[in-house]
Formats: sequence, C-alpha cells, structure tokens
Amino acid sequence: MAGTGSQCPEKLGPYELVRHIATGGMAEVYLARRDGPHGFTKTVALKRILPQLARDSDFVAMFIDEARVCAQLSHPNLVQVFDFGETGAELYMAMEFVDGTTCAKVVRRAAARMELVPVEAALHITLSVLRGLEYAHAAVDLDGIPLGLVHRDVSPGNILIARSGAVKLGDFGIARADEFERRTEEGQLKGKLGYMSPEQVTGRPLDARSDLFTLGIVLAEILTARPLFGTGSELDVLMRIRDADLSVFERHNSHLPEELRTIVRRALAQHPDDRFATATAFAEAIEDFARLKRLTVGAPRLVSWLEHVALISLHRSGEHSFEMRASGPAPAQPSGAPAREPQRRRSPLGMPAVTVTAPPREERTPPPPEPSARPRIADTDPNAISPSIYRVAMGDKVLGPMPYARLVEMFATGKAAVETLVAREQGAFRPARDLPELARLLVSPALSPVVQSPGQEKDTWSIDRATFPGRIFDLALRKETGILIATQHQRKKKFFLVDGAPTFTTSTDKNELLGEQLIARGMVVPMEVDMALALGPRYGGRLGDALVGLGVLRPVELFRALVAQTQERFIDLLTWRFGNVEFIRGVRAEGETVLHGTSPFELIAQGVLQGYSDIELEDVLGGFLRQEVRPVSALDPFVQQLRLVGREGSALLVFDRPHTIEQLVEVCAEAGIAGRGEVLRAVFLGLSVRALVTTGWPPEIQRPSVPTMRM
Repeated sequence: MAGTGSQCPEKLGPYELVRHIATGGMAEVYLARRDGPHGFTKTVALKRILPQLARDSDFVAMFIDEARVCAQLSHPNLVQVFDFGETGAELYMAMEFVDGTTCAKVVRRAAARMELVPVEAALHITLSVLRGLEYAHAAVDLDGIPLGLVHRDVSPGNILIARSGAVKLGDFGIARADEFERRTEEGQLKGKLGYMSPEQVTGRPLDARSDLFTLGIVLAEILTARPLFGTGSELDVLMRIRDADLSVFERHNSHLPEELRTIVRRALAQHPDDRFATATAFAEAIEDFARLKRLTVGAPRLVSWLEHVALISLHRSGEHSFEMRASGPAPAQPSGAPAREPQRRRSPLGMPAVTVTAPPREERTPPPPEPSARPRIADTDPNAISPSIYRVAMGDKVLGPMPYARLVEMFATGKAAVETLVAREQGAFRPARDLPELARLLVSPALSPVVQSPGQEKDTWSIDRATFPGRIFDLALRKETGILIATQHQRKKKFFLVDGAPTFTTSTDKNELLGEQLIARGMVVPMEVDMALALGPRYGGRLGDALVGLGVLRPVELFRALVAQTQERFIDLLTWRFGNVEFIRGVRAEGETVLHGTSPFELIAQGVLQGYSDIELEDVLGGFLRQEVRPVSALDPFVQQLRLVGREGSALLVFDRPHTIEQLVEVCAEAGIAGRGEVLRAVFLGLSVRALVTTGWPPEIQRPSVPTMRM
C-alpha cells in the first residue's frame, strides 16, 4: 500500500482497505472492499478524515456536513455516498468508486502532448457536470425544504471520468448549504486557488452562479489546454479572478467558433447577473451550439480520446485503473537544443488544421509553494535584513536611533519626505531617495507628490456635510479615473479611482497603516510586522509581500486585508466633517497592486450609514422636513445597487409616491418599518445619489467648489 505519511489501518468498520488513492487537505481516500455472504463483494472509495484533524471540531463538522448533504443527493452525474460510519475516533465515508481518470489529468495530458481535447469531448464533460449541478442546486431535504446547496469547489480534480465516459462531480467537502450555513460564514474563503469565482475571492455572498463561473474556468481550460488564472503569484491569481481577466482564453481561442467563445465568456462574466442564471440555462446554450454545428456530443468521443492519449485502457479495469501513467509536463529541452517543431493536428470541429506550439514559458510557471513550505523568520538570510538602526535629520534636530520599521512609518505618515536626510548606522546623512532600502517606497504613488500633467483637469472643493456624499457619488456615476486627495490639517488620504471605484489608497493616519490594521485584527503580532519591515529590501518594500514570504500570512489573507483597508479608508472619508478635496483626472497608481471589488455606490452608502448621526441629519435636512420629496423612478434598483439590506432600505422603498420627510417618518413609525433617524438617513442617502429629488437640493454649500482651468 502506498505510504500516506501516517499509519494506515487495515480495516475501517466493515471495509478492508486495499490501497491508498489520494490525500487532500482534510481527508484521505482509499480503495476499499466490503465482503458479504455468498461471495458478495463491493468495491468503494473510502474517505476518512486525516488523523491529525480528527480532534479538530471544525474539520469534523465539515466532514459530517459533507456526509449529510451527499446522503440526500442521488444523481448519475454526482458521486454517490453509500455509507457513513465511525470506528473509535475514526470517521469514514464510503463512496462510489469511479474507475477511470480525472478532468485534471485530461487537461495536463493535453498540455503535455500539445494536443487539444476534441470539442465534443469537452462539451460532454461540461454538460455532465451541469446536469449534476442542476440537480444539486435544486435539491431539497426529506421535508421538501430546499438545501440551498453551492458546491464551491468545482475544479478539474473533483470531476471524475469513468472508463465508460460517464462524468461525475464529487467532493462536497466545502459545500455551502442553508442548514449548516453557521459553519460557512459570509466572507470565509474556501476553494482551490485558480478555481474560484470573483465573489468567492472578494468575500461576497455566494449562490449557484458561483459554481457556474468555476465550471466555466474548467471548460476554458479543457478547450485551450492552458490554465486560465492559475499561474504566477497567488496574489496575482486572486486579482485576475476578481477582475475575470480572460486574456489567456482570448489569446488561445482562435480555433474555436465564435458561438462557443461567447458561451465561455458569458459563463465567466465578472458579475453574477451577467452569467447564465442557472445550470439549465448554461446547458441549453451548449446544446443549442452543438445542434447548430451538428456535433455529436457524448461519451464515445471522450472515451476514444482518453484511450488515444493513454489515460484509460479499455482492456484494463478495477483497482489497477489507478496505475495508469501519470501525466506530467513535457521534458525540458537541453540547453542549446533546437526548438521543438510545431505539431500539426486535426481541428476538433473538422476545420482546417492548426499549428500548435508549446505554451509560453511564463504560462507554464509552477504554482508557488504552499504557505507551510515558505521560509519562516528563523530560516531567512540575515544578510538580507536591512540595518536596524537609522537616524533622521529634521531641521535642527536628529531623531533616532530608530529601527527600520519606525523609519518606514515616518515616510508612510508623511512626517518625512524624499529629500529628508537619513543616516544608516554611523554613516553620513544623505537624502532618503539615495538609500536602496527606501527607493521602492519613495517612488511609489503612496509617497510621491502628485504632479499634474498638461491637459489634466483638477477640481477642488471644501468638504460640506450636506453635499459631500453627492460629490463622491458623481465621480462614481461618471466613472471617473484619477486621484482624489483629501486633506484635514495634517491628515491626508489619496484614493486612486478607476471607473469611479477606489482601487488603491494611502493614508497618513498611523492607525490605518496595513501593519497596524493587521495587528488590531489579531492576524499578526508586532514582532512579525517589525521583522517583515526589516526584510523590506528583499520584498521591494512591500510589507504584505514580506509577511507572505515569511509564512506569517497566507496570500488570501493578505488579499482580503488589502481590500478591507481600501474600503475602510473610503468609508472613513465620508465621516470627515471638514477639510479640502482635490480630484485630478487621469492620474493612475502605476506599478501598484490594484485592489477593488466593492461597488463605490455601496461604499458611499456605508459611509453615510456609519458617518452621519441622527442629530447631524436633523441639521442637514432641517429646512426640507416639510417639503415634498419625490422618487425619480422605481427605487428597487437603487436599494439593490447601494446594498441597503437594513431598515434604511425598507424606508426608501416606501417612496411609491411623493411624501414630505415628516410624513414618511410617520408612515414608517406606524408600520414599524424604521425609526426617525433611519428614515432621515435613508432620505439623505436617496437625495445624495439622485434617487430622490426635492426643490432646492442640493443646498448651496458654505464654501463653493472652485474648479481650476484646464492646464
């Protein structure tokens, strides 16, 4: 039996373990057999929770949840669960044994041979999974109550292909269902890197359309024999998924009919509303395409190709099917060897032959090691750590000695600038820009002064509480791209907007620095931040990258923290009661990691909900309380766009006809819909985003906007 790194029992319950098949993050799978009277034998795949996780209540709960859900599912395109048991401290699950291969091996074998999977075979795999998802998404429990099931891990490794060509989706280990939603908290990131939906990456609520997106990834990879998102650094992969970046697919889809490309693009739309609404709709689109092209989609074409590439053999069966040769990358060319000749092959749709070349080197980059394999602090090269003692000349004063972490904080909070004189150890003072360990920081848009180029327009205005949210809303509505600079005494925030959404932000507020926020959330300890900052030169001055490199943070944790930082700074801006704002059009955060994912309209709404007190709203709306307010149109789309899921949203929806604000307060109070403060907040937000109108709004601001002339 293959070793698994732990002691393998000979039996689990009534099942005899034949041999180890695979080990995952939570469990391991064995080929097993159950014998009965009169020569009865049943071969199964036996899944047991890993011994080291058997005492972890969360993992045990997930394992039990998987068994409970799968026990209620019975469909030819889903792996069937036959039995669930416990022997001592061992939990196990007996599942249908699929004798064949996986979709992951299909994609790898096609890439290694530089040979495309026939379109008919690719569509058969996809249609089969869609039929399984169609059933799972609509599944109900024994009382007829919908399970609300979302698989969340539709990836090539979980798509099993039998020697007969039957395709089955397995592994509901991280599925989300309404009945155990308590263990799948909103925002918790689950799934395989490279096979997630944008809403999974950004922590948004999931529904069945998330599974359709990830199946779209699988379809694109089968059709092109290339990873769609899963290359490069883990953070880069997450951002490409978040943006639904289909550049790899677009570069390698010339052999596909436009109708099929359109289907893939729709499945991979960034926003769920732009995708297929259901698995049925996705399947019908594929079937319509197959009829249009007169394709024969079914198991025979798939089986023929699998045998052709030696992933299965029709003369072999049983447990030995897992002994098939493992697919792997093509052997590396020796140094100086002539380039491999491109191969010619038949088009999968009977079109003229196309030339296939090996995937570009950068697309064959192996994924980075798992966080557990990353170097820990004790393993780092001490010579790469920047000197720990600095002195800073500030006028007639010399500050220090100070560690690198304190030095970086001074520049990040605006207390020091590019020309500030800094001395390393006992060396001479020189401008900060001349120190290599600070070079990356000081050329960043985060710290560099903004230079307005000829032709760039700049608007300036003073913050006024009545009109400020509306001004920010106008930038989002017009999908402006540029930099928004807000200043309040010594505080300064910069927001780089792309199409009206904040994508990168900086702040001189110490409490808003990444390290401080990570410490406040309990994600790191101060010593780890100090060590990461000390390793700044190795990681280009990026604290987040250093924390990931040291193994302190996982890339997904860093990604979430950066997104949260951007959003929280933007929401905090809406709480400012005074200050000055500049917006320079066309300025971009070149070279910075661009992070977004939340609608700017939602952020504006959150800023108003969190930043305006009842007393302040009484003052802002005081002159309009007995004045008629009218909706510009049906308000449901505005409420959805602003994601007003609370009482403010309910109050806004009462505007089916004109009301005075006082009348609306009475109506909502009598119906128990919302209190006075919530109604005022809803009306103010509606006026700010132009969903409501009234005479004299917006009011004249105390210090009017002064747009500058075009340079």
